[in-house]
Amino acid sequence: MPVVLLCVVTITFLLIRLSPGGPFDSERKLPPAIEKQLLAKYKLDGPIAVQYTGYLKDLFHGDLRLSTKYRNRSVNEILFQTLPVTLILGTAALMLALLGGLWLGAFAAARTGTLAEGGALAVTLLSISLPSFVLGPLLILIFSIKLGWLPVGGWGTPSQLLLPAVTLAIPYAAVIARLLHDSLRETLSEDFVRTARAKGLSESAVIYRHALRVAILPVVSYLGPLAANLLTGSIVVETIFHIPGAGGFFVNSILNRDGFLLGGVVIVYCVLLMLFNLLVDLSYRLLDRRIRG
Repeated sequence: MPVVLLCVVTITFLLIRLSPGGPFDSERKLPPAIEKQLLAKYKLDGPIAVQYTGYLKDLFHGDLRLSTKYRNRSVNEILFQTLPVTLILGTAALMLALLGGLWLGAFAAARTGTLAEGGALAVTLLSISLPSFVLGPLLILIFSIKLGWLPVGGWGTPSQLLLPAVTLAIPYAAVIARLLHDSLRETLSEDFVRTARAKGLSESAVIYRHALRVAILPVVSYLGPLAANLLTGSIVVETIFHIPGAGGFFVNSILNRDGFLLGGVVIVYCVLLMLFNLLVDLSYRLLDRRIRG
């Protein structure tokens, strides 16, 4: 994990530094003296190798440096203010996606060859096909404007969290449902499932107490990158519902060539991705006794 993180930091740093343009490029050319002072303030002067080693030293001490766009604000400060909002939204969306996807996938797999299975799979296909910038306004139109049940946007109350979390969760819930459906159909034909049925167990007990623990492994593998993706936010959903999360800062850091802010967001995403993948690997031993043995 440290080696992977070092590679990500190095590649990100080099891509930002070697790309055309700079953080202080604008339509009005800065005087050379002022530009030199700015480069020195943000530690962007000197050879690339010197900049890189200095950046690594600061990262080692937990310093993500100053943002070149949001003057006098550190990247640590920006992420500290915006990441909790994004993490709350991502956690709510993850829980909704997991619960909804598991239920729908098990519902479809338990009714193989029936109209109910076809309908459930059609719902998942529609959910995957609808992008967030279509699904979000559609939910706003129905539940906020037509029915008046939920607020259009904003942040701070549970009712303001519900619509964006559902918008973010629906496509991923559909993916989880299809993964579980395909895996559970194969698992239900295994010998240990036939043995459980021969013992006189009910079909729900066979599915949820025995088959699901094995069939859920592909879903668990998918949860690692999914959790990291949801917990680092979605710029589309945050923009639609006017949520002050980290997604907008990530996109703006690219447009504004704010290399330190961009690098900070990438580092946070990489760390979360590695941690969740590690948890996924460790959970295999708890879910499947064959791996434990």
